[in-house]
Amino acid sequence: MNYSITSKNDEIVMMLVHYFITIENYTPIMVKGTKDEIWLENVDGPYRIIRINSNHIHNTEQYKYDIFKALRIIDQIKRKTLSLKVNTLNILINVEANLKVPEENNNISSIVVNNVNEITDNQNILKIFPNIKNKLMKDLEGIDLIVNVTNDINAKTLKDSETYTKIFTPKKAIITPMLIAICVLTFIAMYIFGDGSESPSTLLFFGANYRPLVKAGQVWRLITSNFLHIGIIHLLVNMYALYIIGRQLESFLGKTKYLLVFLISGLVGSLLSVVMHESISAGASGAIFGLLGSLLYFGYHYRLYLGSVLKSQILPVIILNLAIGFILPGIDNFAHIGGLIGGYLTTMALGIPGRNNKNDRINGSIVLILLIAFLSYMLVRV
Repeated sequence: MNYSITSKNDEIVMMLVHYFITIENYTPIMVKGTKDEIWLENVDGPYRIIRINSNHIHNTEQYKYDIFKALRIIDQIKRKTLSLKVNTLNILINVEANLKVPEENNNISSIVVNNVNEITDNQNILKIFPNIKNKLMKDLEGIDLIVNVTNDINAKTLKDSETYTKIFTPKKAIITPMLIAICVLTFIAMYIFGDGSESPSTLLFFGANYRPLVKAGQVWRLITSNFLHIGIIHLLVNMYALYIIGRQLESFLGKTKYLLVFLISGLVGSLLSVVMHESISAGASGAIFGLLGSLLYFGYHYRLYLGSVLKSQILPVIILNLAIGFILPGIDNFAHIGGLIGGYLTTMALGIPGRNNKNDRINGSIVLILLIAFLSYMLVRV
């Protein structure tokens, strides 16, 4: 990051940028049409966006116009990231003395800072960022400050780059081919040891999902049904989808988390399916929708890299397939919906590489457990 210090205000900006990037894991975002403003983003931070503005604000009208400009940019961020709300911390460095600045305005919290002490002594900032008192680089100035800030930010950027490279470098898939092999071999076995994949008796013998039998204690059907398919077209469509989506997600998440997402989302999909209808059902599509839900969660947290894929491919595929499921007969859309939700929550509970959000993992685990418990309760009642 290149930056020339020309005033005390610039030094404050550099200190803040250094702290938020290296300590609080914020990332600079490019914003067109702005001057003397720095925008930082952290999806998992207490504030999604931090704006550091060193433009001189000399009266109320100019402040209102400044907020108007900020809101336009925030609206762009909302559209780009498919967000309904973006809470923002607006740090104003160069405000006319005695100018009253509202603390809250349209989900923008504004703080006026005129010197370093106003940062480290500000109770509103300390409440949210308690580390700033000790971690702010306030003992350096001039060229020493810029050299240290630049070195630290470059080191942090290099570390992040290595992490992202590790995550997004394609890796050999092992679990996905194994899952495909199990499905194909089971399909063949249904013809060798039974009356074929479309025979109700054979499907039930091999573990298809069926409410009366699940309620009778054969809960393993909630898992085994994900590896059975009714007809060759059903098998080929699902295996193609698993091959395309599965390899990518296995590379992103790692083998263990990927397998857990597949199995748990398949379980949730089977549970919702058996609660909602009493027909014999089978197929990997519930688990595959779980992989799509997982990609949805992963893509949102890495939208800097997958933002266009999220909007142009993942979301349209989910919406289109759910729509087809509602229109065409014979498709178990309840398994799809359950799998989608299960995959999203499982990934949230397990966490994703490079993101360490403890609250998300706790919330995801709690909601996932409650969902499974609720569906199990409903299964007993129906």
